[in-house]
Amino acid sequence: MKTVAIIPAFNEEKTLGGVISDLKKYVNQIIVIDDGSTDKTNQIARSKNIKIYRHLINRGLGGVLKTGIEAALQNGADIIITIDADGQHDPSEIPKLIKPIIEQKADAVIGSRFLTRQPMPLFRRVGNIFFNFVTFFLFGAKTTDSQSGMRAFSKKGAQSLEIHSNGMEVSSEILKEIKIKKIRMKEVPIKSIYTDYSLSKGQGLLPGIKTLIKILWSLFNF
Repeated sequence: MKTVAIIPAFNEEKTLGGVISDLKKYVNQIIVIDDGSTDKTNQIARSKNIKIYRHLINRGLGGVLKTGIEAALQNGADIIITIDADGQHDPSEIPKLIKPIIEQKADAVIGSRFLTRQPMPLFRRVGNIFFNFVTFFLFGAKTTDSQSGMRAFSKKGAQSLEIHSNGMEVSSEILKEIKIKKIRMKEVPIKSIYTDYSLSKGQGLLPGIKTLIKILWSLFNF
């Protein structure tokens, strides 16, 4: 089975090279989606001899994942993995992440940081619990980690997704799609590697409010 990893990347010159190098041990192909970066993200990706797609303007996480999933399917992916470029995910956990798909027990797998006890900044923990509730209340999609960036989809699962959002609200939209399309889903425990850099890339209070507004807006547009 061909495994393809999608890395959304916007100004990730500090960590992207290391993430790509570590990923090569666990997947057949890597696709970086450069979301209009203004630093050396594109040059670093090109130096790693992988496939790169570039947005001329910054579209946001949703736009990147839509481009990435379509690109992975066009490149013959049987399993598609999404992983962040900031180094907060451990690529060595990919075999565990894709195991339910290989065993034909799921078509979507969410890597959850909340299935095992681990250190996590309080604002991240509270924020995620809040968005878990919002995602369940609005869409009926139950998960322990609605904002996880580490996921896996079978070809069938990926083809079923219809992504419309451009921003961070895509994480909740994906779970909505999984619920509506009745895609078989499982969660597996993952650890998260928190650094000052990875924490700086996450959602603060204001971006979180904007994401909530976009999720609410999606009820009337998707």
